[in-house]
Amino acid sequence: MLLADDHPVVRRGLAALLGTLDEFEVVAEAEDGEGAVREAQLCRPDVVLMDVRMPGMDGVEATRRIRQAVPDVAVLVLTMYDDDATVFTAMQAGARGYLLKGAEQDEIADGIKAVARGQAIFGPGIATRLLQHFANPPVEVAADEPFPELTAREREILGLLSQGRRTAQIAETLHLSPKTVSNNLTTIFAKLEVTDRTAAVLRARERGLGA
Repeated sequence: MLLADDHPVVRRGLAALLGTLDEFEVVAEAEDGEGAVREAQLCRPDVVLMDVRMPGMDGVEATRRIRQAVPDVAVLVLTMYDDDATVFTAMQAGARGYLLKGAEQDEIADGIKAVARGQAIFGPGIATRLLQHFANPPVEVAADEPFPELTAREREILGLLSQGRRTAQIAETLHLSPKTVSNNLTTIFAKLEVTDRTAAVLRARERGLGA
C-alpha cells in the first residue's frame, strides 16, 4: 500500500494503524501528488490511500494520472473534505472509494479491502448524497448552451475566469467563499478534461465565454 498525505503525522498514524493488521503492508509514502504518481509507478501497490488537498499536484489530479499510468492500482480517497464538488471530481478521476478522516479503523480496513477487490466504497453520508445525485440528475440545458456538461453556476464561474478574474474576485462577484469557487474550478477542470486555468480559459473563449 502507498500512503499519500502532506502531513507527516497523518502518514505516521496511518502507517501505525495499518501496521497492526496482518493483511496490509505499507510499501511507500508520498507527501504530494507528484510523489504519489511516481511511487505508484515504481512500487505498483494494490491500493493508494490518497489525500485530496496537497501542495503542488492535488490528490484528484494524482488519482487521474495514476489510473492512466497504472490502471490496476486502486485509489481510496481518505480526506477531511466532503463537499459534493470534491467527491464527484475524485470519483470522475478514477477513485474507487471515498472515506473521511476520522473513520474507524475497521471502516478504513474494510474500504482498503473493498477497493483492492475492485468494489466501490463510500462513507455513509457520502453514499447517501451520491444516491440522491443520481436519483435527481441535473436539469438539462439548451442544446446550443456552451458546455452543457457544466451547471449554470459552473458556467458562470468559467465565464468570469475567462475574463481574467482571480479566485478571490470571482468569489466576491458571486458572493461565494473562495473555497467554494476553488472547489467548483476543480470540478470544471475535470468536466472539461483540462489540467489548469490557462487550458480552461482557452476552451471557454473558443466557445464565446468571457469575450
